[in-house]
Order: sequence, then C-alpha cells, then structure tokens
Amino acid sequence: MTTATVTRQLVYRFYRARVSGVRRLGHSLIRVTFAGPELADFAGGGRDQSVSLFLPHPGQSEPVVPLDAGGDWYARWRATDPSVRAVMRSYTISGQRPAACEVDIDFVHHGDTGPASRWAGRARPGDRVVLLGPAEPDNRSVCFRPPPATDHVLLAADETGLPALAGILAWLPPGTPVRAWVEVPDPADIRELPTEAAIDLRWLVRGTTPPGSGLLVEAVRVARLPAGLPYAWIAGESTTVRALRRHLVAERGVDRRRVTFSGYWRRGASEEDLRAESMS
Repeated sequence: MTTATVTRQLVYRFYRARVSGVRRLGHSLIRVTFAGPELADFAGGGRDQSVSLFLPHPGQSEPVVPLDAGGDWYARWRATDPSVRAVMRSYTISGQRPAACEVDIDFVHHGDTGPASRWAGRARPGDRVVLLGPAEPDNRSVCFRPPPATDHVLLAADETGLPALAGILAWLPPGTPVRAWVEVPDPADIRELPTEAAIDLRWLVRGTTPPGSGLLVEAVRVARLPAGLPYAWIAGESTTVRALRRHLVAERGVDRRRVTFSGYWRRGASEEDLRAESMS
C-alpha cells in the first residue's frame, strides 16, 4: 500500500518556472517559453502531453498554489478563496528542452475574454508560474496511443488542439500514413507542421463563422478515407468532438476503441464550469 502511494506521487510533480520568451504564432496562438532549474526534471512523453498550468491573478507576483500539501494539494487549492488561489488551466506542451530547462506552451489568444488568454497577451519575461506535470514520460496525460496493427492515422482538431496535433505529427514514425484536418479562425494561422509522416493535411479557415459550427465535421464526413484499420485522434470544441466520434463509429464503422477524443472546451462554458460538471 505504501509503495503504491509513493509510486503515484512520483508520476506528477510541481515545477516552478518563469517566462523566458513570448512570440506570436500566426493570428491566434501565442507561444510562451517557460524556464527554471526544476524543469530539468520535466519528463514529458511528447505527443499530446498535457499539464496543469497555474497562473497568478492580476496584481499577484506569483500564483498561489499549496506546493507543500502533497497529495492533498487539490483539496487545499479548492478550499482557497477563488479570488486568491491560482487560476488553473490545462494545456499541451508544445516543446520541451530539459538540457536548457525549458518548456513551451501555446495559448489561443482571444483578448481579455478569459484569464489565461488575458495573461498570455500580457506575459513578460520574469513572470512566475507553476506547472503540475509529469515526472516520468509514460503517464496518463499522454492520450495519443495507437493500438497495434494500425494501418493509418486520422487527426482532427481546431486551434485549441493544434499544439497537440503538431506534437503528434512530430512524434510519428517516418512514413506513417496520416489524414489530418485543422480548423482555424484565420488564414494567418496556417503554418508548416514538421513531420516525417506521410501526411495529407487540410486546413479549414472558418473566418467569421462561429467555432463549433460543423465545419470540421462536414470536412471529415465528405472525405474519402484510406482502407485498413485506422486510429483516430480528435480534439477541440466538445460538441464538435462528440459529433466527429459519432460519425466515425456509427457511420464509418470505426471500432470505438480506436478513437481517442478530447473536448478541450465547450461553447458557453468556462473550464471551471466543466470541472464542476465532471465532479457532480
């Protein structure tokens, strides 16, 4: 019992870091680089590796996180006044360089309409954050896991899933057959995604069409897919993600065990709303 508890605690840990660089990626994304000596031990598994990122409120010099609470940190964080405790958001790691003690996170920037977007738009070198991330590469926060005998890979995402999709493409073995669709708000979001996979990538620019309006679903629905056993990975707005999964399983006959899907956000709901729903 004691051994199991220790093992679980070692899978994830807190990493204190500071902003070391900020740059714009196209129209919608801001890449923030975080650095700090503790990140030498950051053991991300690549692909769609996610972390919990803790941000300070305006006026705070650093995020308020119960770093000394061990396994009780979440209960302590929840019990803290929401106006004081750190803002917690889930993000994908876009890049990691342990030798340089650095990690990158890409933020979708939509003005001051949310605390993370507001923070990213104003981030400056030296700003303090805390990450809760992996202490070992093989961790359950990596969701992209093609089963054996996969013949080809299907990827679909909006701009919130683009960093994870890019990480997956960078990780895939050379020559892996891939069909991918990415929905973005603006043509300036289209960019090169380095990969050695054999990829057919379609960018879908929605312009003034609201996100989650079915553009991504329709593009996949009319596509001609390769023969053989697929593995599908879908991420983005939750209604779109569910519709895509239904299409692949019910209309295309894909085994549901070969579809990994993640609703990164939902129209009209904050991450706090979604977290509260998952706990109810």
